[in-house]
Amino acid sequence: MTNGSYIFLAGASRGVGREIAKCLIEQKKRKVKALLRSEDSRPELEGMGIKVVMGDALDIAVVEQAMVGDEPIEAVISTIGGLPKDGQRADYLGNKHLIDAAVKAQVQKFILISSIGSGESVVALPPQALETLKPVLLEKEQAEKYLITSGLTYTVIRPGGLKSEPATGNGVVTEDYTVAGTIHRADVAQLVCQCLSSDVTNNKILSAVDRMQMYGQPQFEALSLS
Repeated sequence: MTNGSYIFLAGASRGVGREIAKCLIEQKKRKVKALLRSEDSRPELEGMGIKVVMGDALDIAVVEQAMVGDEPIEAVISTIGGLPKDGQRADYLGNKHLIDAAVKAQVQKFILISSIGSGESVVALPPQALETLKPVLLEKEQAEKYLITSGLTYTVIRPGGLKSEPATGNGVVTEDYTVAGTIHRADVAQLVCQCLSSDVTNNKILSAVDRMQMYGQPQFEALSLS
């Protein structure tokens, strides 16, 4: 990864996205450009040294303008999703726009934050949780498939249940889609920052859990990111 280009972060206003923003800035080698829908978190992010672009990922023209320009984008990280806006969720359509713009911008890598329960990892969740999350998971799966067929170098990270507590350092990623558990958002962020510069995660779908907060005691192989 080169020093002159930006990491483009969508979803930096809260949750995992905010933790990723902090992690990237702490590394000090990263220039970060964040796409924000709301002005609320703009002062804090700009105070961290992040370049903020206002716009909604559901607007393809805005996304392209933010990503395709004079300042090269080397990688895109998307954590977007959440509540439907005017009947549309950003989980698929917003990510589709980011992926299309990333193709035009010729980015080196696209990291998509999805969720355990998406795709083949549906087997990892109990039926009750699946019933509740089904609409979201279907859109996340659609976004994953779109990214995989885009031609971009990708990493899909599917975290388990998320907690807003300090990092434990016990977060791991695995290609074993049967695992489930919880993980702190700050640990997901650390894993994402490691995946950014790790070729072993290229073109892989990975589940992310805290090895001390697993459901049951499954035997699984963690992927080494070093």
